[in-house]
Amino acid sequence: MNKQSTALLEKIESKTAVIGIIGLGYVGLPLGIEFVNGGFPVIGFDLDEKKTDAINAGTSYIKHIPDENVAVFTQHANCSATTDFSRLKDADCIIICVPTPLTKHREPDMSYIRSTAQTIKEHLREGQLVTLESTTYPGTTREVLQPILEETGLKASTDFFLAYSPEREDPGNKNFGTRKIPKVVGGLGEDALKLATTMYDAVVVSTVPVSSPDAAEATKLLENIFRSVNIALVNELKVVFDKMGIDIWEVIEAAKTKPFGFMPFYPGPGLGGHCIPIDPFYLTWKAREFEESTRFIELAGEINTSMPDYVVSKVFESLNSSGKSISGSRILILGLAYKPNIDDDRESPSYVLIKKLRKLGADVSFNDPFVPEIRKTREHGDLAGMKSVEIDSSFDLLLLLTDHDEYKSFDFTSIDVPLVDTRNCVNAVPANYLKA
Repeated sequence: MNKQSTALLEKIESKTAVIGIIGLGYVGLPLGIEFVNGGFPVIGFDLDEKKTDAINAGTSYIKHIPDENVAVFTQHANCSATTDFSRLKDADCIIICVPTPLTKHREPDMSYIRSTAQTIKEHLREGQLVTLESTTYPGTTREVLQPILEETGLKASTDFFLAYSPEREDPGNKNFGTRKIPKVVGGLGEDALKLATTMYDAVVVSTVPVSSPDAAEATKLLENIFRSVNIALVNELKVVFDKMGIDIWEVIEAAKTKPFGFMPFYPGPGLGGHCIPIDPFYLTWKAREFEESTRFIELAGEINTSMPDYVVSKVFESLNSSGKSISGSRILILGLAYKPNIDDDRESPSYVLIKKLRKLGADVSFNDPFVPEIRKTREHGDLAGMKSVEIDSSFDLLLLLTDHDEYKSFDFTSIDVPLVDTRNCVNAVPANYLKA
């Protein structure tokens, strides 16, 4: 190791290295909490002043993260959050946790990573470690991040150090929080790998070193492509078995009793979340550079993105059985979050269903105990301000899209309207009940 890396390693091992985390959302906030709990000085960076003010007040803005977890920032004088990015020069290790969405043409949107790299460049100094956690295509760390940072005249692996470690957050998972999930780490050179693994080893159960940032980037894609493809399989089987009068959920429950060679996946109204609907297309896009097609991945994407249309067909079927048309019907969406018992609505198929049903002339409202109001985003600005309403019989149909615990325990027998359940989660079903 050279002089710069040796000095930084000593700081990390003594927990005097200042950890800077850029992006304080569903990934950055819990990671920052773990570093604070691990005894490191931490500076959280975000453009949203509401987030930084909340952290400095010890208040959480993410429902599944309690206030007392965030309050650890207020208990240490050397831990805080800020919108002042000039303080990046004070950080010894900088971890990037910014969004990596797709463009409207389903291509990688690198704007957040590029703009963050430009900001870091303005304050980069010798001896810093920069780690990217945002999910992306293989080669991003070397091809996007490294060239921008080296515009300073500093060289990666000599003057500063660069690594990639994919986030593996599963919001709301009570069994596997940030600390309990192993971290895959790929460094640009041996020194960067040693620094990054030592840093993460201090706050997570274990690290998994790989040969390069590219391998670490590919690992994250494999994990989520695996899920995407298997979800597509059960989604396709759901449609086929439905035509045969077979309940897909009954079949899955029976199949999963096999103690080997089978892993259960469950169908739904479409894919949601920050990873599975997006990550496969990063590899599809990158593969074109090598004149390779990703037919299996693209087919899975087509099946998963077609599921909202299948759900709409079931809405038609249920309304027709009641002698009603979808045009003019009042429909209540149950669940806006993409998964149960959290407030994370990123890429939620519920938004797709709301827009499709509205386009067909339905009057659509929603209920979600975790999402009281739709926030303004670039994807759903037209829906901003919609508020969650009560579940009652004033609607023509209820459409359950998220399997929140509240819906599992809700007595729908008292609601005298049809219910279409896309998650097989309702226990007390109404007279007019349809699985979709």
